[in-house]
Amino acid sequence: MLLTLGILSTISAQQITCSPEDKSLFETKISVLEQTKASSLGDTIALVGQSFLGTPYVEKTLEVGDTETLVVNFGGLDCTTFVENVLAFSLMLQNQQQDFENFTENLETVRYRNGNLEGYPSRLHYFTEWIRNNERKGLVKDITAELGGVELEKAINFMGTHRNLYPFLARDENYEAMVAVEKEIAKEKLCYLPQEQIVSKEHLIKSGDIIALATSIKGLDVTHTGIAIHQPDGRLHLLHASSKNGEVEISELPLADYLKNIKSNIGIIVARPTLLSL
Repeated sequence: MLLTLGILSTISAQQITCSPEDKSLFETKISVLEQTKASSLGDTIALVGQSFLGTPYVEKTLEVGDTETLVVNFGGLDCTTFVENVLAFSLMLQNQQQDFENFTENLETVRYRNGNLEGYPSRLHYFTEWIRNNERKGLVKDITAELGGVELEKAINFMGTHRNLYPFLARDENYEAMVAVEKEIAKEKLCYLPQEQIVSKEHLIKSGDIIALATSIKGLDVTHTGIAIHQPDGRLHLLHASSKNGEVEISELPLADYLKNIKSNIGIIVARPTLLSL
């Protein structure tokens, strides 16, 4: 059962949805992660990500209740909440934070437009906007163009054209706000590294980089996301919450080969965490 906690000072006029079990899991995880020793930020992020290995994949973990709250759920992750939780914990390690309130503040900063939870439309639903907004916060840097990425003009409007798939969009105010968000996103060009170029560029991608899978699906920018991790085979793999295998895992195949099995995939977008803002 989920428990809606009282308002915390770090989240103005908002609420947090978190079970007692997840609060306990937080205490256990931060005590373990505090012992993490890595030579770089990227390696730290990869280690934090690996601490979630085996966590069940659960979709729509943020669709809780009738109004948007900051959902904390360590017992089930989708691909995006996995990345967000990893960054929130990595921020804690970088800033030597220990308290649950620090974690929730970090999570709100990462998950919501300009770091402020102001209803369902304030959540960064489209991952290209997630990257751009977190780049403005100083948390990541989109390096796709530096890797040789190419630009693509594409209408990003999947939520607006598939309103029935999103329960929160039943409310007209949420729907209208999301359509407005999509119009803003439409002003930006999508830059991605084509699938056939990944093998030649994977040595430039570091463990801990965030990988988003660009798609040919109409109206969508990204279908999946995870964290880059170099493996002993000398190749780049994907550390991610896998819907296919039902848990957080490291892809058995190298990233470039893994993508060949996804019909709609056209390539990747790469964002390098900097975590400079907090």
